[in-house]
Amino acid sequence: MTLQPLTPVNCAALLQPGCSLLQLDGEVLLFGQKGWPKRSCPTGVFGVRFKRGEMKLRAISFSNDSCYLPPLRCPAVCRLDPYDGLPESYLIHGGRTPNNEISSSLYLLTMDSRGCNRKLTLRCKEKELVAEVPGPRYGHTMSMVQSRGKTACVLFGGRSYMPSGERTTESWNSVVDCPPQVFLFDLEFGCCSAHTLPELSDGQSFHLALAREDCVYFIGGHSLASDSRPPRLFRLHVELLQGSPLLSCETLDNGLSISSAIFTRTGPTHRYIILGGYQSDSQKRMECTTVILDEKGIHFEPVETPKWTPDIIHSRTWFGGSSGEGSILLAVPTEGRPSQQDMHYFYQVNFQTEGETREEDGTLGCSQESTDYDDSTPLEDSEELYFGREPHELDGSSDGEGDAYNEEDEEDESQTGYWIKCCLGCQLDPNTWEPYYSTELHRPAMIFCSRGEGGHWVHAQCMELSETLLLKLSQGSKKYFCLDHGGLPYQEMTPPRHIIPLKRITMKAKDKKRPLTIKMSPAKKSFFRRLFD
Repeated sequence: MTLQPLTPVNCAALLQPGCSLLQLDGEVLLFGQKGWPKRSCPTGVFGVRFKRGEMKLRAISFSNDSCYLPPLRCPAVCRLDPYDGLPESYLIHGGRTPNNEISSSLYLLTMDSRGCNRKLTLRCKEKELVAEVPGPRYGHTMSMVQSRGKTACVLFGGRSYMPSGERTTESWNSVVDCPPQVFLFDLEFGCCSAHTLPELSDGQSFHLALAREDCVYFIGGHSLASDSRPPRLFRLHVELLQGSPLLSCETLDNGLSISSAIFTRTGPTHRYIILGGYQSDSQKRMECTTVILDEKGIHFEPVETPKWTPDIIHSRTWFGGSSGEGSILLAVPTEGRPSQQDMHYFYQVNFQTEGETREEDGTLGCSQESTDYDDSTPLEDSEELYFGREPHELDGSSDGEGDAYNEEDEEDESQTGYWIKCCLGCQLDPNTWEPYYSTELHRPAMIFCSRGEGGHWVHAQCMELSETLLLKLSQGSKKYFCLDHGGLPYQEMTPPRHIIPLKRITMKAKDKKRPLTIKMSPAKKSFFRRLFD
């Protein structure tokens, strides 16, 4: 077990409470981020890479037939391992939208292709649900169950806004626990059914859901009605009969008092490790627990905790997600320290020991990483601009290169950071900066000055550019120079044409006109000279 600090390379602000980490085709993907790095990713999904203690992000492209996938926060995320010839995929339901609304849509995220340089392209499709459709919510879970040769998806818990008939001016944005109903829907036809069980009497959210075959275990969770985290543990048994499904629930007495925890699978069997979470509003859960699902039921075993750093121990909140088998990405806020430009400290916790295999099994699993912190923070708008890069450059295609991944193709973002002294009169301060243009999301807009050795980035606000001119500069491949270099803000006119001087060619001797001459003898010349004298 190791706890390794990570240095984010110009991407720390993208990981916020409520984002999710997905593992697809061997890559770790960040979904539900906040903000755009250099306005160069239209999809909002990034590949996360860890190397030599650094964390980098690269933009992920979507196929042309994909639907729009908003950067949802705190959705229900369920992983579908390959089965029956279907590829590995993810189901994403609910969550908060960029307009701080709560979604009720269901998306299916799969891999579309691997282009040159092993750059990944995803495909996203929205699935339509019919019959008893679950309402908008966030902080809930989804799990896949198998019974009698059939598969179905189980959805439970979550929070949503108060019903419109109960909302007042003071409580317009107040959230409540969703009714404790279990929703079961078929992925092939999209048919949903709602089930009410007497054992599930209270709503709960930000709990854990682990599935094995035809059973789903609900662990912990937070209840808004009682503002508590009771040590609850339920086992839901689902039988997919020919007519209608049969559901039964059993209350177990060895639950955990926890919410917003992170879990990761540690092997080919149903073995998981739970880390993080909260025991109360002011107390984090610092222990780690191994969870084993077998034919007899569920078993909890304590596991050795990493050697926490003082920043982790004294932080009020923390969040993260699973970055692969036996690996967890953990983030804690810097608590407003002026000496720290980044908003969070990042760590990678690795529970995998040497010699353990990481072979995938063919069962269906569930992945839910969420947090109940930052419930009322509105999300950022998702519009964007392109600066210095054309949209077609995001496709990941590169002629003449092999399929192997080449690290040299990564963009060196350390040379083009946002918080730099771009010019002599730069007045932007990371501690007091406020959006100046309507197109700015999380960081100030920048343009590239073409003058100087290799050029450099400058803040658009320091250039005193109007928003219309800023939008104009974001299109095409025009050259523009900063004020320190004495040039115009941009150069749009055609440069003056260089006229080549004409080369004079000497004429041939036979073509030259000679003066008229008269041939005379010396005697005649003497005669004429004396005559005119």
